[in-house]
Amino acid sequence: MTALDFSTHQKTDRPATAALIQAHDLSLRYGNKTAFAAVDLGIRAGEITAIVGPSGCGKSSFLMCLNRLTDLVPEAEVTGQLRWGDWDLLHPKLDTTCLRRRVGMILQKPNPFPLSIWKNLTFPLAEHGIKRKADQQQRIEQALQEVGLWDEVKDRLKDSALQLSGGQQQRLCLARALVLQPEVLLMDEPCSALDPISSRRVEELVQEMRGRYTVAIVTHNLAQAKRLADRTAVFWNEAGTGHVIEAGPTQQIFDQPHHPLTRDYVSGIQG
Repeated sequence: MTALDFSTHQKTDRPATAALIQAHDLSLRYGNKTAFAAVDLGIRAGEITAIVGPSGCGKSSFLMCLNRLTDLVPEAEVTGQLRWGDWDLLHPKLDTTCLRRRVGMILQKPNPFPLSIWKNLTFPLAEHGIKRKADQQQRIEQALQEVGLWDEVKDRLKDSALQLSGGQQQRLCLARALVLQPEVLLMDEPCSALDPISSRRVEELVQEMRGRYTVAIVTHNLAQAKRLADRTAVFWNEAGTGHVIEAGPTQQIFDQPHHPLTRDYVSGIQG
């Protein structure tokens, strides 16, 4: 099978050691600028994978490749291999709408739609063909419960989402992804714009997702990566291009790194 049709794709149980999504020799260019090159990295099923490294080494760009958001960037060119089991995620005929339903993304800054809380959640459902009100109600309540927002907003679902606090807005954005019942969640610095209390709540939610979702999280906060992640990948800028210099179990990356740059980075000497 060469193309991936997520409209018929079903969630599958995989061994804890299996990579749900596997990149091999993956590179991304924006015109004449190479964001990262020759990345070999697996995102394991049911685990939390942290992607760390200094600014400008391709971490967020790599994340965008995983659900083909790079397709929306002019002059972006992805080469190499990116696979979900037997499926080729870079196939030109891939249904990217279905892919993004299965691979949700949470951005650095909360970005609720300028609509009501309720419409923020019904909009993606309707876009993906889920229009029956009973189904929408069930999914919305479940998603809001899952992110700990239901009790806070159940009596004001018609209010503007922009009236929520920053932490609540980010949890709403997380609920907006979860309402589509994805298998994978991509998180790009989800706590960087939040206060410490809100950050802690989002971290708790991520920890609760372990085993139920496959999570890849970009973070500059090494302490956060150490707290959250099962595995960690370290990106580094070499001659203006991002590369993965080391990847493995988080404890090994922080306590017994193999690469000298990793050792210096996690100890605060570089980066």
